[in-house]
Amino acid sequence: MGALAVLILPLLIVGVSGIIYIYRSVVQLMSKSAVRSKVVVITDALSGVGKECSRVFHTGGARLVLCGKDLDKLEALYDVLNSVADPRATFTPKLVLLDLSDVNCVQDVAKEILDCYGCVDILINNASAKVKGPVQNISLEVDQKIMDANYFGPITLTKALLPNMISRRTGQIVLVNNIQGKLGVPFRAACKFLELHDAASKHAALGFFDCLRAELQEFGVCVSAVTPSFIRSSHIQPQPIKSDSSVWKFISRKLAYGVHPEEVAEEILRTVSRKKQEVFMANPIAKAAVYIRTFFPDIFFAVVAAGVKEKQKTEDEK
Repeated sequence: MGALAVLILPLLIVGVSGIIYIYRSVVQLMSKSAVRSKVVVITDALSGVGKECSRVFHTGGARLVLCGKDLDKLEALYDVLNSVADPRATFTPKLVLLDLSDVNCVQDVAKEILDCYGCVDILINNASAKVKGPVQNISLEVDQKIMDANYFGPITLTKALLPNMISRRTGQIVLVNNIQGKLGVPFRAACKFLELHDAASKHAALGFFDCLRAELQEFGVCVSAVTPSFIRSSHIQPQPIKSDSSVWKFISRKLAYGVHPEEVAEEILRTVSRKKQEVFMANPIAKAAVYIRTFFPDIFFAVVAAGVKEKQKTEDEK
Protein backbone atom coordinates (compact mmCIF):
# COMPACT_ATOMS: atom_id res chain seq x y z
CA MET A 1 0.00 0.00 0.00
CA GLY A 2 2.86 2.35 0.89
CA ALA A 3 4.63 1.64 -2.42
CA LEU A 4 1.40 2.25 -4.32
CA ALA A 5 0.96 5.62 -2.59
CA VAL A 6 4.53 6.59 -3.52
CA LEU A 7 3.75 5.86 -7.19
CA ILE A 8 0.31 7.53 -7.23
CA LEU A 9 1.28 10.77 -5.43
CA PRO A 10 3.68 12.09 -8.12
CA LEU A 11 1.15 11.22 -10.82
CA LEU A 12 -1.55 13.04 -8.88
CA ILE A 13 0.62 16.13 -8.49
CA VAL A 14 1.51 16.13 -12.19
CA GLY A 15 -2.15 15.64 -13.14
CA VAL A 16 -3.39 18.49 -10.94
CA SER A 17 -0.61 20.77 -12.19
CA GLY A 18 -1.56 19.95 -15.77
CA ILE A 19 -5.22 20.72 -15.14
CA ILE A 20 -4.32 24.06 -13.52
CA TYR A 21 -2.04 24.94 -16.43
CA ILE A 22 -4.71 24.10 -19.00
CA TYR A 23 -7.33 26.06 -17.05
CA ARG A 24 -5.11 29.15 -16.87
CA SER A 25 -4.26 28.89 -20.55
CA VAL A 26 -7.94 28.67 -21.49
CA VAL A 27 -8.82 31.62 -19.23
CA GLN A 28 -6.01 33.70 -20.74
CA LEU A 29 -7.13 32.82 -24.27
CA MET A 30 -10.75 33.70 -23.48
CA SER A 31 -9.66 36.96 -21.86
CA LYS A 32 -7.75 37.99 -24.97
CA SER A 33 -10.57 37.01 -27.30
CA ALA A 34 -12.93 39.19 -25.23
CA VAL A 35 -10.97 42.35 -26.12
CA ARG A 36 -10.33 41.56 -29.78
CA SER A 37 -11.20 44.59 -31.95
CA LYS A 38 -12.32 46.56 -28.89
CA VAL A 39 -11.24 50.21 -28.64
CA VAL A 40 -9.13 50.40 -25.48
CA VAL A 41 -7.85 53.72 -24.12
CA ILE A 42 -4.91 53.49 -21.68
CA THR A 43 -3.89 56.62 -19.78
CA ASP A 44 -0.32 57.02 -18.54
CA ALA A 45 0.70 54.30 -20.97
CA LEU A 46 4.36 55.08 -20.26
CA SER A 47 4.22 53.86 -16.65
CA GLY A 48 5.11 50.29 -15.71
CA VAL A 49 1.49 49.16 -15.58
CA GLY A 50 0.64 51.23 -18.65
CA LYS A 51 3.34 49.55 -20.76
CA GLU A 52 2.32 46.06 -19.61
CA CYS A 53 -1.35 46.81 -20.29
CA SER A 54 -0.37 48.05 -23.75
CA ARG A 55 1.47 44.81 -24.42
CA VAL A 56 -1.28 42.53 -23.09
CA PHE A 57 -4.17 44.27 -24.85
CA HIS A 58 -2.21 44.73 -28.08
CA THR A 59 -1.42 41.00 -28.35
CA GLY A 60 -5.10 40.38 -27.55
CA GLY A 61 -6.07 42.20 -30.72
CA ALA A 62 -7.47 45.38 -29.18
CA ARG A 63 -7.49 48.69 -31.01
CA LEU A 64 -5.32 50.74 -28.68
CA VAL A 65 -5.29 54.46 -27.98
CA LEU A 66 -2.16 55.08 -25.89
CA CYS A 67 -2.03 58.30 -23.88
CA GLY A 68 1.06 59.83 -22.31
CA LYS A 69 2.94 63.07 -21.73
CA ASP A 70 6.02 62.36 -23.86
CA LEU A 71 5.56 61.84 -27.60
CA ASP A 72 9.07 60.42 -28.13
CA LYS A 73 8.53 57.78 -25.45
CA LEU A 74 5.07 56.97 -26.84
CA GLU A 75 6.62 56.43 -30.26
CA ALA A 76 9.27 54.18 -28.73
CA LEU A 77 6.51 52.12 -27.07
CA TYR A 78 4.68 52.06 -30.42
CA ASP A 79 7.77 50.61 -32.10
CA VAL A 80 8.21 47.95 -29.42
CA LEU A 81 4.59 46.82 -29.65
CA ASN A 82 4.67 46.57 -33.43
CA SER A 83 7.98 44.72 -33.45
CA VAL A 84 6.83 41.85 -31.23
CA ALA A 85 3.23 41.38 -32.40
CA ASP A 86 1.77 39.62 -35.41
CA PRO A 87 0.56 42.40 -37.74
CA ARG A 88 -2.14 40.09 -39.11
CA ALA A 89 -3.73 39.70 -35.67
CA THR A 90 -3.18 43.17 -34.21
CA PHE A 91 -4.07 46.79 -34.91
CA THR A 92 -1.60 49.67 -35.12
CA PRO A 93 -1.88 51.71 -31.88
CA LYS A 94 -2.96 55.34 -31.94
CA LEU A 95 -0.90 57.82 -29.92
CA VAL A 96 -2.39 60.78 -28.05
CA LEU A 97 -0.55 63.34 -25.94
CA LEU A 98 -2.31 63.66 -22.57
CA ASP A 99 -1.24 65.25 -19.29
CA LEU A 100 -3.99 64.47 -16.78
CA SER A 101 -2.67 67.10 -14.37
CA ASP A 102 -3.57 69.76 -16.98
CA VAL A 103 -7.32 69.43 -16.40
CA ASN A 104 -8.24 72.33 -18.70
CA CYS A 105 -6.92 70.42 -21.73
CA VAL A 106 -8.53 67.06 -20.96
CA GLN A 107 -11.83 67.85 -22.69
CA ASP A 108 -10.06 68.66 -25.97
CA VAL A 109 -7.93 65.53 -25.71
CA ALA A 110 -11.09 63.45 -25.13
CA LYS A 111 -12.41 64.67 -28.50
CA GLU A 112 -9.11 63.66 -30.10
CA ILE A 113 -9.43 60.20 -28.52
CA LEU A 114 -12.97 59.79 -29.88
CA ASP A 115 -11.79 60.88 -33.33
CA CYS A 116 -9.37 57.92 -33.44
CA TYR A 117 -12.10 55.27 -33.89
CA GLY A 118 -15.37 57.10 -33.27
CA CYS A 119 -16.02 55.32 -29.97
CA VAL A 120 -14.42 53.95 -26.81
CA ASP A 121 -15.21 50.46 -25.51
CA ILE A 122 -12.80 50.30 -22.56
CA LEU A 123 -11.18 53.15 -20.64
CA ILE A 124 -8.29 52.19 -18.34
CA ASN A 125 -7.69 55.05 -15.90
CA ASN A 126 -4.09 54.47 -14.91
CA ALA A 127 -3.10 57.73 -13.19
CA SER A 128 0.16 57.58 -11.27
CA ALA A 129 1.32 60.94 -9.95
CA LYS A 130 3.49 60.44 -6.88
CA VAL A 131 4.60 62.29 -3.76
CA LYS A 132 6.51 61.39 -0.59
CA GLY A 133 7.01 63.09 2.74
CA PRO A 134 5.27 64.31 5.92
CA VAL A 135 2.09 66.35 5.43
CA GLN A 136 3.61 69.56 6.85
CA ASN A 137 6.43 69.47 4.27
CA ILE A 138 4.17 69.23 1.21
CA SER A 139 2.79 72.48 -0.20
CA LEU A 140 -0.83 72.99 -1.20
CA GLU A 141 0.35 73.52 -4.78
CA VAL A 142 1.79 70.00 -4.82
CA ASP A 143 -1.40 68.65 -3.23
CA GLN A 144 -3.43 70.33 -5.97
CA LYS A 145 -1.24 68.89 -8.74
CA ILE A 146 -1.52 65.39 -7.29
CA MET A 147 -5.31 65.74 -7.02
CA ASP A 148 -5.47 67.00 -10.61
CA ALA A 149 -3.42 64.07 -11.95
CA ASN A 150 -4.96 61.28 -9.85
CA TYR A 151 -8.53 62.54 -9.38
CA PHE A 152 -9.76 65.57 -11.35
CA GLY A 153 -7.96 64.54 -14.55
CA PRO A 154 -9.32 60.97 -14.65
CA ILE A 155 -12.89 61.97 -13.76
CA THR A 156 -12.84 64.78 -16.34
CA LEU A 157 -11.72 62.32 -19.03
CA THR A 158 -14.29 59.78 -17.86
CA LYS A 159 -17.13 62.31 -17.98
CA ALA A 160 -16.08 63.41 -21.45
CA LEU A 161 -16.13 59.83 -22.81
CA LEU A 162 -19.22 58.66 -20.89
CA PRO A 163 -21.89 60.05 -23.28
CA ASN A 164 -20.44 57.88 -26.07
CA MET A 165 -20.68 54.75 -23.89
CA ILE A 166 -24.15 55.59 -22.59
CA SER A 167 -25.55 56.29 -26.07
CA ARG A 168 -24.26 52.88 -27.23
CA ARG A 169 -25.34 51.26 -23.93
CA THR A 170 -22.05 49.45 -23.64
CA GLY A 171 -18.56 50.06 -22.31
CA GLN A 172 -16.26 49.50 -19.36
CA ILE A 173 -14.26 51.87 -17.18
CA VAL A 174 -11.35 50.48 -15.16
CA LEU A 175 -9.74 52.38 -12.29
CA VAL A 176 -6.21 51.27 -11.43
CA ASN A 177 -5.84 52.21 -7.77
CA ASN A 178 -3.66 51.01 -4.89
CA ILE A 179 -4.03 50.13 -1.22
CA GLN A 180 -3.83 53.81 -0.23
CA GLY A 181 -7.31 54.15 -1.68
CA LYS A 182 -8.44 51.91 1.18
CA LEU A 183 -6.12 52.99 4.01
CA GLY A 184 -3.45 55.65 4.51
CA VAL A 185 0.16 54.65 5.14
CA PRO A 186 1.93 57.38 7.17
CA PHE A 187 5.30 58.67 5.92
CA ARG A 188 5.77 55.55 3.78
CA ALA A 189 9.41 55.50 4.95
CA ALA A 190 9.56 51.70 5.02
CA CYS A 191 8.82 51.68 1.28
CA LYS A 192 11.83 53.61 0.02
CA PHE A 193 12.19 51.36 -2.99
CA LEU A 194 8.70 52.21 -4.19
CA GLU A 195 7.26 55.29 -5.82
CA LEU A 196 4.09 55.83 -3.84
CA HIS A 197 0.86 57.53 -4.72
CA ASP A 198 -0.94 60.12 -2.67
CA ALA A 199 -3.51 58.53 -0.36
CA ALA A 200 -6.01 61.41 -0.48
CA SER A 201 -6.33 61.36 -4.28
CA LYS A 202 -6.65 57.57 -4.31
CA HIS A 203 -9.43 57.66 -1.67
CA ALA A 204 -11.25 60.31 -3.71
CA ALA A 205 -10.94 58.39 -6.98
CA LEU A 206 -12.15 55.13 -5.46
CA GLY A 207 -15.15 56.87 -3.89
CA PHE A 208 -16.10 58.55 -7.16
CA PHE A 209 -15.93 55.38 -9.23
CA ASP A 210 -17.83 53.38 -6.58
CA CYS A 211 -20.70 55.88 -6.94
CA LEU A 212 -20.38 55.90 -10.72
CA ARG A 213 -20.71 52.09 -10.83
CA ALA A 214 -24.18 52.24 -9.33
CA GLU A 215 -25.31 55.09 -11.59
CA LEU A 216 -24.17 53.45 -14.84
CA GLN A 217 -25.52 49.97 -14.25
CA GLU A 218 -28.83 50.74 -15.96
CA PHE A 219 -26.97 51.92 -19.08
CA GLY A 220 -24.99 48.71 -19.48
CA VAL A 221 -21.67 50.40 -18.64
CA CYS A 222 -19.45 48.44 -16.23
CA VAL A 223 -17.12 50.16 -13.73
CA SER A 224 -14.25 48.14 -12.29
CA ALA A 225 -11.53 48.89 -9.74
CA VAL A 226 -8.25 46.96 -9.68
CA THR A 227 -6.39 47.64 -6.45
CA PRO A 228 -2.91 46.17 -5.96
CA SER A 229 -1.11 46.83 -2.68
CA PHE A 230 1.57 48.86 -4.46
CA ILE A 231 3.22 48.56 -7.86
CA ARG A 232 6.68 47.03 -7.45
CA SER A 233 9.62 47.71 -9.72
CA SER A 234 10.74 44.52 -11.41
CA HIS A 235 14.43 44.99 -10.57
CA ILE A 236 13.98 45.65 -6.83
CA GLN A 237 13.34 43.01 -4.20
CA PRO A 238 11.70 43.59 -0.79
CA GLN A 239 14.12 43.98 2.09
CA PRO A 240 14.28 41.27 4.76
CA ILE A 241 12.46 42.00 8.00
CA LYS A 242 14.52 41.94 11.17
CA SER A 243 13.25 39.87 14.07
CA ASP A 244 13.32 42.88 16.42
CA SER A 245 11.09 45.04 14.19
CA SER A 246 7.97 46.58 15.68
CA VAL A 247 4.47 45.46 14.72
CA TRP A 248 3.92 48.53 12.52
CA LYS A 249 7.29 48.13 10.80
CA PHE A 250 6.40 44.52 10.04
CA ILE A 251 2.99 45.48 8.65
CA SER A 252 4.25 48.47 6.66
CA ARG A 253 6.98 46.43 5.01
CA LYS A 254 4.47 43.72 4.17
CA LEU A 255 2.20 46.40 2.69
CA ALA A 256 5.15 47.50 0.58
CA TYR A 257 5.57 44.06 -1.00
CA GLY A 258 4.03 45.32 -4.19
CA VAL A 259 2.71 43.51 -7.23
CA HIS A 260 4.71 43.33 -10.47
CA PRO A 261 3.23 45.46 -13.31
CA GLU A 262 2.89 42.37 -15.50
CA GLU A 263 0.66 40.69 -12.89
CA VAL A 264 -1.48 43.83 -12.63
CA ALA A 265 -1.89 44.02 -16.41
CA GLU A 266 -2.92 40.36 -16.64
CA GLU A 267 -5.46 40.92 -13.85
CA ILE A 268 -6.83 43.99 -15.62
CA LEU A 269 -7.33 41.88 -18.73
CA ARG A 270 -9.21 39.23 -16.70
CA THR A 271 -11.25 41.94 -14.99
CA VAL A 272 -12.28 43.38 -18.34
CA SER A 273 -13.20 39.99 -19.84
CA ARG A 274 -15.22 38.91 -16.79
CA LYS A 275 -16.55 42.41 -16.00
CA LYS A 276 -15.51 42.13 -12.36
CA GLN A 277 -16.49 45.07 -10.17
CA GLU A 278 -13.52 45.08 -7.81
CA VAL A 279 -10.26 43.18 -7.43
CA PHE A 280 -7.85 43.56 -4.50
CA MET A 281 -4.38 42.24 -5.29
CA ALA A 282 -2.35 41.91 -2.10
CA ASN A 283 -0.63 39.46 0.20
CA PRO A 284 -2.50 38.20 3.32
CA ILE A 285 -0.87 40.78 5.63
CA ALA A 286 -2.01 43.68 3.45
CA LYS A 287 -5.54 42.25 3.21
CA ALA A 288 -5.62 41.73 6.98
CA ALA A 289 -4.59 45.36 7.51
CA VAL A 290 -7.57 46.54 5.44
CA TYR A 291 -9.98 44.27 7.33
CA ILE A 292 -8.61 45.36 10.71
CA ARG A 293 -8.95 49.01 9.62
CA THR A 294 -12.61 48.30 8.75
CA PHE A 295 -13.74 46.15 11.68
CA PHE A 296 -11.26 47.05 14.45
CA PRO A 297 -10.26 50.66 13.75
CA ASP A 298 -9.07 51.36 17.32
CA ILE A 299 -6.52 48.55 17.11
CA PHE A 300 -5.37 49.64 13.66
CA PHE A 301 -4.92 53.30 14.63
CA ALA A 302 -3.08 52.33 17.81
CA VAL A 303 -0.59 50.27 15.80
CA VAL A 304 -0.16 53.08 13.25
CA ALA A 305 0.33 55.69 15.99
CA ALA A 306 2.98 53.52 17.62
CA GLY A 307 4.75 53.22 14.28
CA VAL A 308 4.70 56.98 13.72
CA LYS A 309 6.06 57.58 17.22
CA GLU A 310 8.83 55.05 16.65
CA LYS A 311 9.82 56.69 13.36
CA GLN A 312 9.93 60.14 14.91
CA LYS A 313 12.07 58.81 17.76
CA THR A 314 14.46 57.21 15.27
CA GLU A 315 14.79 60.47 13.33
CA ASP A 316 15.42 62.44 16.53
CA GLU A 317 18.22 60.07 17.46
CA LYS A 318 19.83 60.60 14.07
